[in-house]
Amino acid sequence: MKKQIFRTADQKEFVDLFEGLCMRRHAWQAWGDFVEACAIAVSNSCDKASLDRNKREDRYRQIMAGYEPKEQEIFPKLFGALTEALEQNPDQDFLGDMFMRLELGSHWHGQFFTPYNLCRAIAEIQMGDVEEQIQKRGWVSINDCACGAGALLIAARNVMMRAGQDWSSGALFVAQDIDRTAALMCYLQLSLLGCAGYVVIADSLRYPITGSLLRPTPAPEQDIWYTPTLYLSPVWGYRMLWERIESVQQCETSDPEPEAMTDVGTQLTLF
Repeated sequence: MKKQIFRTADQKEFVDLFEGLCMRRHAWQAWGDFVEACAIAVSNSCDKASLDRNKREDRYRQIMAGYEPKEQEIFPKLFGALTEALEQNPDQDFLGDMFMRLELGSHWHGQFFTPYNLCRAIAEIQMGDVEEQIQKRGWVSINDCACGAGALLIAARNVMMRAGQDWSSGALFVAQDIDRTAALMCYLQLSLLGCAGYVVIADSLRYPITGSLLRPTPAPEQDIWYTPTLYLSPVWGYRMLWERIESVQQCETSDPEPEAMTDVGTQLTLF
């Protein structure tokens, strides 16, 4: 692997660990396996009942079967390094930055992630009136339909935090990307940063999110990953329960056609 120049000790520790997975396989394969395995571990830690749980657990075992026992021990260490990096500095796109530094973009159809500093500037411009919107409706949804590793959503979360706004219960982070690895990078980072929301893996042009913001209607072509905060937060739990009650009360005798996403909160699209 090409010698890297790192900005932080966290980056060097992460790459030193990651190189241990690249001895017998391409770096892009090891990266995809690491991201997906960790995303499954996070999702299944709080999703105890859905049909996706068993399917994802089987996929986790399939990934681990391709690695020697010593290599398998690297996965939790990498996850720990990622967690520590985001705890020490939540104002960054750690995985997106590492993806680019490891020069993995060319292996994903020439995919390159927008630098975080630019995403932060975009978020600061777009998030100007978010407090007013939250006061009017109680919460706001922040959407990115081509999320990549989640840099724009992470930046939006940090803009709210710096402004003293309640991002944990005042914002629902909604992401979508056609690329599975990129979308799961976003899911991992949003989850570790405590963001309530979900990530949809699907082409946002052909298969946009439908239904309500809090309870999207899943399509066969979509794979939806809900963050732990959305599962575990009492505030978001009550909101989803109340919306479900209202939906039952308004239910018609015939099944309605899938509808475009409804504006329950206030919707803010970053991209």
